[in-house]
Amino acid sequence: MNPVYKRWYDHDPKLLEVIELLKNYQDELLSQAEVFLQKLEEKVSKEAIDKFYEMVKPVNGNRWYDKNPIISKTVEILRVVPPEVQKECAERFIAALKEKGINYESSNQNS
Repeated sequence: MNPVYKRWYDHDPKLLEVIELLKNYQDELLSQAEVFLQKLEEKVSKEAIDKFYEMVKPVNGNRWYDKNPIISKTVEILRVVPPEVQKECAERFIAALKEKGINYESSNQNS
């Protein structure tokens, strides 16, 4: 029996960790989110990413990540890619933080 998840990112502990990190350290992780978007733009195109974001962003966004367009775009893209891509992105994001020597306290006990 598959567990029922409340949020789209609850299915993977690493993805949950990345979302929590982005939520709690938005200013500190803005550059990592920009790098993520740049790498994605290299694979798809900036125009495709921007067009997608225009379709999905809320008109009057009141979610925590809607306050910053870079963070918002990052979270929205993570939300719609397949679970295996979410997992890979989350693992790379966390590895990149460790490579840069960024230490953080994870509140996610399952990671």
